[in-house]
Amino acid sequence: MARMNRRQFAQTTGIAAATALSAGRVWGANDRVRVGFIGLGNRGDQVLSAFLAQKDCEVVAICDIYRPYLDFAAKRIGGNPLHFKDYRKMLEQRDLDAVVIVTPDHWHALMTVEACAAGKDVYVEKPLSLCVAEGRAMVNAARQHKRIVQCGIQRMSSPMCQEAASLIRNGAIGKVTVVRAFHVQNEWPKGIGQPPDGEAMPDGFDWDAWVGPAPMRKYNKNRTFYRFRWFYDYSGGQLTNFGVHYLAQIHASLGVDAPLAVVAMGGKFANFDNREVPDTLEVLWHYPNDTLVIFSQFNATGALPAAKPCEIEFRGTKGTLYFRTNGYEIVPELITPNEFAARTPLDRSLEKSWRNGAKAEIEAKKVEGRILDTDHARNFLDCLKSRQTPSCDVEFGHRCTSAALIGNIAHRMKAYLEWDAKTERFTNHPRANEWLSYTYRKPYIMPS
Repeated sequence: MARMNRRQFAQTTGIAAATALSAGRVWGANDRVRVGFIGLGNRGDQVLSAFLAQKDCEVVAICDIYRPYLDFAAKRIGGNPLHFKDYRKMLEQRDLDAVVIVTPDHWHALMTVEACAAGKDVYVEKPLSLCVAEGRAMVNAARQHKRIVQCGIQRMSSPMCQEAASLIRNGAIGKVTVVRAFHVQNEWPKGIGQPPDGEAMPDGFDWDAWVGPAPMRKYNKNRTFYRFRWFYDYSGGQLTNFGVHYLAQIHASLGVDAPLAVVAMGGKFANFDNREVPDTLEVLWHYPNDTLVIFSQFNATGALPAAKPCEIEFRGTKGTLYFRTNGYEIVPELITPNEFAARTPLDRSLEKSWRNGAKAEIEAKKVEGRILDTDHARNFLDCLKSRQTPSCDVEFGHRCTSAALIGNIAHRMKAYLEWDAKTERFTNHPRANEWLSYTYRKPYIMPS
């Protein structure tokens, strides 16, 4: 990937002119949005399908550092989209309205900030960033350049997810004291394997460009396509991969922005491959209004460890909402009018009578629904035209991602950490704040 510093980038792209041009445009309902895609691998191909399904979207440019991905995407798109290896060359295209960034996590921030500066609206996959400071830089860039930036947490555009969140937020299951979320996947005995460093790379693959602002390491195939999520240089493991989805639903349901504190335990307990991130992990956050939120990751198959198989379990004083990706179910709690019995050998009958007259205060409910990439793409395009806030605005995506990121910091530091959401700093452990950012590998820099 060709490199340039911030001054050279600004000079070659004509940022001011591009921003002024796009900001003053009045969109018609049937106007076609000209979109460029950066990153066309596994998730990139899935998100591409969602945008190709939109009649008012035209994918006119594609960018990837791996040539076979470009060729595959071009055939799917049809026509003659412009091909780029360097995303900054794509951003020079003044007739490009928006970019969709579906790269490894460690590239999200730099690309988003530069795209905003170039006057492009942005759809960027989750997790929003690799560290908290990057996420805040992305929010600032979106606001400074008046860009629409949608974080790719697609459930935020799902009517079913919105309905479930609204019910909980408005007291449908009472006071929520505990939320449990699960990522259960048995990867034993081989996991992602143990490939050696220094193997031959695939033809047409640019390792230096892949690494980008991250520290340079020896090539290892597990550090590349999809499996990069198991290495801290590029991702935060399943806590940021799946956990950010869960935390988005939890934040929306509780009406909260950030936790007050976090602690975590876990590690490579099965220890069957060359990953860096845990294969077993428990993260516990304390949220405002006194709700404990738990993320559980472990190796298992079959039903999840809950009363009903689910992805997230919201435990309220009046009932429990079991949330799945294809629906949710509310199970009422039987509420007794009596005080909890004092257990005494003098009158055991009080224990039996305690639940006398117990009845449900809410009704059972079961709803089926879907979470679709196409809904999220549609919301982004609509907001691009209307300039309204998208369903998963960059600030919301940043807050959800930050909660996951500080969970990883707590685990890596083996510490209980208190979090100030306003300053985005730890208040009880100064050294932990060193993990909130990292120094980019030269010559990559974050534009200010």
